Amino acid sequence: MSLLDRFQLTVPLIQAPMAGVSTPLLAASACEAGALGSIALGATDAAGARAMIEELRSRTSRAFNVNLFVHGSPKADPEREAAWLEWLAPLFADFGAAPPAALRTIYKSFADDPDMLALLLELAPPVISFHFGLPSSAVLSALRDRGIYLMATATSLEEARAIEAAGIDAVVAQGIEAGGHRGMFDPGAPDDALGTVALTRLLVRRCELPIIASGGIMDGAGIAAALDLGAVAVQLGTAFVACPESAADEAYRAALNGPGAYHTTLTSLISGRPARALANRFTALADQLGGRMQPDYPRAYDAGKALHAAAKARGEYGFGAQWAGQGAPLTRAMPAFELVQTLQAELERCRASQRPQATMAYLPARPA
Repeated sequence: MSLLDRFQLTVPLIQAPMAGVSTPLLAASACEAGALGSIALGATDAAGARAMIEELRSRTSRAFNVNLFVHGSPKADPEREAAWLEWLAPLFADFGAAPPAALRTIYKSFADDPDMLALLLELAPPVISFHFGLPSSAVLSALRDRGIYLMATATSLEEARAIEAAGIDAVVAQGIEAGGHRGMFDPGAPDDALGTVALTRLLVRRCELPIIASGGIMDGAGIAAALDLGAVAVQLGTAFVACPESAADEAYRAALNGPGAYHTTLTSLISGRPARALANRFTALADQLGGRMQPDYPRAYDAGKALHAAAKARGEYGFGAQWAGQGAPLTRAMPAFELVQTLQAELERCRASQRPQATMAYLPARPA
């Protein structure tokens, strides 16, 4: 059974899970419009995850997705971390603050979080997706036994084949255009930086699993193009940041409408892993990096969040983690339900213009 049929989706669209941005309200609104809404659990603990899932279920009876980070356990490196904090110290001083005395592991990997696993086995969300890697075969087997549909992000054919071998149900093909963190399994390995078009087509041709295209897609024409490449659906994140239901603050929303939207950049400075963000004062620090190495994710993020908090307290918002993809200039601020409807209408118009006599067979009728 296809992803669309299994979850009665009326549009081949997943609202991307975005830690710190995608709220239960945003996900529920996307679900109610016929898409697959998502929440991100990678930046919370089991108690926070329970609250988010229960709120989401109180807002919609439709299927939804929850996303987990499965990164390698970070290694504390006191010497490297001290040098990093020393480098950032003048910036903290500019805002009348001092850097943290030491860095913490602020987010626990799903691979190291038995409490999160127990919660997911108890609540059994319809869909779970993984970013940064894969859990153990035992964990995957336990989740499958609960009837949960599993997805995972791939940035390369090698990662997609690992996902396929693990028995995952679908692959999210994340192109280099995508906003937020690259889903690459090993951030220290060479990155071929494949774009969404090339990666989607490669995985469609070389893998047996359904492929979900992600990265730079902002409107119905982009969705139609991804479907033409063989994707069964698309995942959009940046397109939903400006929705009133998202948790993006006013500075983030303003930046999406500013010049930085035209100059997104990949940076590891903020969190310790490569991520695409709007150009701002934090990303500009790359020019001063020299040969310095940032601490491991998410320990580097502890410093990044502290710097943002210090700057924000003094009215400077250019040190926030304003994640966004290369399609950022095409962002439209509207409620999530309306955005999904708009995307569906654009897709249907695009398909109709391409094949005037087509019957839109790939879009199931919405249940009564």
